[in-house]
Amino acid sequence: MQYAGRVGRGRRRRGDRPGRRARRRNRRGQRPRRIPALVTTRRGSLLAFAEGRGALRDDGDIDLVLRRSEDLGQTWSRITVVVDAGADTAGNPAPIVLAASDRVWLLYCTNPASDDTRRSIWITSSDDDGLHWATPRELTSEVEPAGWTWYATGPGRGLELASGRLLVPCDGVDEAGVRRSHVIVSDDGGAHWRRGGSSIPDTDEATAAQLPDGRVVLDMRFEGPTRARAVAYSDDEGESFSEATFDAARPDPACEGSLLAVPEGLLFSNPATTEQVPRDHVTVRLSEDGARTWPYARELDPAPSAYTALTRLPDGTFAIAWESGDVLPYDRIRFARFDLAWLGAR
Repeated sequence: MQYAGRVGRGRRRRGDRPGRRARRRNRRGQRPRRIPALVTTRRGSLLAFAEGRGALRDDGDIDLVLRRSEDLGQTWSRITVVVDAGADTAGNPAPIVLAASDRVWLLYCTNPASDDTRRSIWITSSDDDGLHWATPRELTSEVEPAGWTWYATGPGRGLELASGRLLVPCDGVDEAGVRRSHVIVSDDGGAHWRRGGSSIPDTDEATAAQLPDGRVVLDMRFEGPTRARAVAYSDDEGESFSEATFDAARPDPACEGSLLAVPEGLLFSNPATTEQVPRDHVTVRLSEDGARTWPYARELDPAPSAYTALTRLPDGTFAIAWESGDVLPYDRIRFARFDLAWLGAR
């Protein structure tokens, strides 16, 4: 492990304070922050998104907040607010970094503070490494069918496929009350979106990656009795998915996980436990065969720890942001850098 600390603990740089600072309310003098999303821009900056919450609950006054790093996470900017929903909820950040431009798309959801079934889906973008963000526009009518009672983007990251198609894992509850993971896609660079394929009932909070053979793997949290990751594959860039199977080698407490395609294979992180309370034992794994086996694994945080976000750094190493705490795993979002030697893979 090359560096570990709390996101934002490093020195704050003057002149890097766009937007207003997030309101701070927890016992450390800060708003609670949850649900990390971490990406590396084309210019090499780190963007660490999170939900800035008024409390630990999943609804109420929640903003989407951001910290930036231009030195591989050694120092971080002040917290800035990307989306302020007033007294209502903005959450589930799902950023996408484009390969051939400096644009970063950010998809997210909103709902009234008192009614999390009235979900809206939105998108914004930045062309300057997260310093400024475009006026958000709503995507609800494009991607959410009438009658659905829940919708969530990510959380985590979306991806640009080799063909240029943009793909974001999502989940929703239909008019019959069935929850499923699915994806939404854009074939015009993010201007328009539509729903793609979906998976089995009781799946949600999925993460996705494209394999070298072009297939898309969808890796999902499962809300049913099986305490393992659910996995499905697409041969048509997310238009449809195979029947999901469960990966007994990766225990999961029904929690978000992070999947990242890297030159060496697939990296994956999650709290590797079957106990739902507290979530703990965040572990990082590497697969070299398209998520069939995971021969390399190392525990990162044995203490209470939950949602994670992985990214690859410009120097070829990797970084992870994860929720961590003392009794429950939601006191802070921590950050670490690592390489394959730390995983035992090189």
